[in-house]
Amino acid sequence: MSVNALFSKSRFTIVLLFLLINLGTFALLRVALLIKQLADIDTPFYQIVLAFLIGLAHDLAFFSYLLIPFVLYLLVLPNRIYRSKTHQIISFGVFISCLYGLFFIVLSEWTFWDEFGVRFNFIAVDYLIYTHEVFNNIIESYPMGWLLSAILAMTVVCFLLVRKTLLLTFNANESFLFRLKIAGVLLLLPVISYATVGLTWYRFSANTYLNELAANGPYQFFSAFRNNELDYRHFYKVGDDRQLSDAIKKEVGADSASADLYDIKRMIKTTGEEKRLNIVLITVESLSADFLATFGNKENITPYMDEWFKEGLLFTNFYATGTRTIRGLESLTLSIPPTPGRGIVKRPDNGKLFSFGRVLQQKGYDTAFLYGGRGYFDNMNAFYSGNGYRIVDQTDFTEEEKTFTNAWGVSDDIIFNRTLKEADKNFQNNKPFFFQIMTTSNHRPYSYPEGKIDLPSGSGRQGAVKYTDYAIHQFIEQAKTKPWFDNTVFVMVADHCAGSARKIELPVDKYHIPLFIYAPKHVPAVRNDIVSSQIDVAPTVLGLLNMSYESQFYGRDIMQMHKDEGRAFVSNYQKLGLFKDNKLVYLSPQQKVDVIDDPLGAYKHLDAAEEAPLVKENMAYYQSADYIWLHRLSRYQ
Repeated sequence: MSVNALFSKSRFTIVLLFLLINLGTFALLRVALLIKQLADIDTPFYQIVLAFLIGLAHDLAFFSYLLIPFVLYLLVLPNRIYRSKTHQIISFGVFISCLYGLFFIVLSEWTFWDEFGVRFNFIAVDYLIYTHEVFNNIIESYPMGWLLSAILAMTVVCFLLVRKTLLLTFNANESFLFRLKIAGVLLLLPVISYATVGLTWYRFSANTYLNELAANGPYQFFSAFRNNELDYRHFYKVGDDRQLSDAIKKEVGADSASADLYDIKRMIKTTGEEKRLNIVLITVESLSADFLATFGNKENITPYMDEWFKEGLLFTNFYATGTRTIRGLESLTLSIPPTPGRGIVKRPDNGKLFSFGRVLQQKGYDTAFLYGGRGYFDNMNAFYSGNGYRIVDQTDFTEEEKTFTNAWGVSDDIIFNRTLKEADKNFQNNKPFFFQIMTTSNHRPYSYPEGKIDLPSGSGRQGAVKYTDYAIHQFIEQAKTKPWFDNTVFVMVADHCAGSARKIELPVDKYHIPLFIYAPKHVPAVRNDIVSSQIDVAPTVLGLLNMSYESQFYGRDIMQMHKDEGRAFVSNYQKLGLFKDNKLVYLSPQQKVDVIDDPLGAYKHLDAAEEAPLVKENMAYYQSADYIWLHRLSRYQ
């Protein structure tokens, strides 16, 4: 049978035509991503072939869901209308729109991969919700006029190439019964896809980039949208609650005599006078440790911080718990290990939780969350206000204050200037303050006020980092002129690294961030190299202030830890890791447990059964955190 005869035999061949275009386009995207990441894919050639085959299965699964409304439409439409000139014009319009949508998705996948090193995931779902920031960020970061015009040109060329073939489908003259048989077969495909193509099919290799090649972006997007929280006890290896409860109490120093499961409440008692110092916690967007000369960078993009770090307490072996801002804020505020799925900042019913701010609120502090953007993004305002914080965000700035804005909010110098004003007010009212600041400038489109540094605005990440360094410098210098400076502790930490993509699943080095505490009259200038993470910030700062309080923190005062007690928590949305004794143990869905020796170097897989104590410790932290959240044990009235 000739091609012309095939395409004129059934109206449903229009679906076949679009399927072939889809499969070819997604295959070309896979080839492009493979070439882009080839240096990181050090696997046998057969695994690359397997990735493409698995990718084909995911492409077919995505298309099977996409075709449902079109198949139903083609089923019920009478022949007379289907073959009419008007319907041909409408069909051409729909076909062109679908082509444009397909090419737009491919472009979006390429830019998303360029930013995050993965296919669409939870991040893409979150970004879809916050259209103002994301769309403006895209417009400011990319030449959208040229890119959209290029997509249009590709669409027109593709349509012209298949136009004659497409016309043939309008010669079909089928009975309803014949159409019903074909539609029945086509509608069976999404059922088969749902039953056979699992959410983790594409994770067949130890190389993360290869796994991502095997995925389909739109399919992963809808999967993430549907599964943005994970049932810990269904997906993860679970241990005996009583044993793990005893283990976690021992780890955090809680009273083991308590019979209540996972009751980690305990009194932190200190001797001597409490220091009611102000606290300014600066959380810097995407400040990887390897941006700083202190940690080996040669670009000189943090000249102030590298000198400043010599004047206070620097933690050199410190790690972020996750890869998103809300994970960093969650850890710094609540001092808990990351639970799977979306962060607690984004979850409903997340108010009145035991937190850093709660301890200080009970001691009479004004607690405020200051953000340069709109705090509805990532639910930050709702989370902090629900936990007793005062909110200051972009909507609170006057037009005179907003001298520079981009897609993500005001530049860092503006949020720092507002912080100085808020501190002055509290000082005048004789009220101690705790400010949590979240910066925005070190984020694509990397734009900032011109003339502040020697790198032009919008030129890339290096410029944004150097501008943030400049803004912090100006802030500290201005703070030194204030009467409240000598009684203030400044804490600077990153929310997460600039990127976490790597060929391995949990690249510990991609979680390495700086933590610096500065108070010249109260904190000595020393370096601390104990392994620690963001959940340790709150108890460490409270320890430096010699405060007694009832704690529900998982974190510990790093200054009171022995070197062999050091540990850090690293995670993504599904992998839950514990880094300790130069080993990484992490839990994954489907009850998987992996143990890695020397994760910063050789990255050698070990037998999990032979590392039972470390596995148990990991399970104690994460299983208890899930239990406490579900059973509302960390709430206050």
